[in-house]
Amino acid sequence: MKIRTKSRKVDKAWLSDHVNDPYVKLAQRDGYRSRAAYKLQEIDEALGLVRPGQVVVDLGSAPGAWSQYLRRRLAPAGGAAQGEVIALDLLPMEPVDGVRFVQGDFREAEVLAQLEALLAGRKLDLVVSDMAPNLSGVAPADAARIAHLVELAVDFACAHLKPQGTLVVKVFHGSGHSQLVRLFKDRFRTVKPIKPKASRARSAETFLAGTGLKAI
Repeated sequence: MKIRTKSRKVDKAWLSDHVNDPYVKLAQRDGYRSRAAYKLQEIDEALGLVRPGQVVVDLGSAPGAWSQYLRRRLAPAGGAAQGEVIALDLLPMEPVDGVRFVQGDFREAEVLAQLEALLAGRKLDLVVSDMAPNLSGVAPADAARIAHLVELAVDFACAHLKPQGTLVVKVFHGSGHSQLVRLFKDRFRTVKPIKPKASRARSAETFLAGTGLKAI
C-alpha cells in the first residue's frame, strides 16, 4: 500500500508539473507535439546549426517535435522547405509535412540501410539525436545502453556528415558521461556541452554538440 501511495503522489506531482510547465504551454500555443522542440531551439540559437538548404537527419524523432522544428527552420517564411529532413524512430510517428520518416531500430543493419537509401549518397549538414533507451534504474546497465546509442550516432555521423557538419546527441550526467565526452573530443574538432533551459533542472539530461570531423 505504501508503494502505491508513493506512486500516486509521484504521478500527481508529475501531472502538476506538466500542466504548469511553461514549455508545455508554449508547445500547445506553437503547435509543437512536445516541449522538446524548445530544447533544440535553444541549442540551435546558441550554436547557429540549422539553415535553409541543409540535409538533416533526426534520430529518435518520435513524437516529432524536433522534426517539426527542423522543418520550420528550413522554410522560415512558411513556404516550401529548402533542404530536407529525414527522421527515424523505433516508435511510430504521425507524419510531419515535408519530413521523410523511417520506422525501425537504429541498431539494426536493415533499418540503417533504409535510412542510407533515402540519403542517396548525399552528405549531411546536421545529425540530431534525442535517442534514449528504456532505463532500468540499474546504473551500470543504463550507462551501457546510453553509451551504445551515442556510439552508434557518432559512427553514423562520422560516416555521413560533411567535413564541417555537426552532431548533437542527448546524454546523461553520471556513469559513463566522461567517456562519451572523450569520444566526442576524439572525433570532432569542436565539442560543446549544453544544458537547455527547456531541459528540466532536476533531470540528468544534457546534450553534446560536435562540429568538424577529425581525420581518423
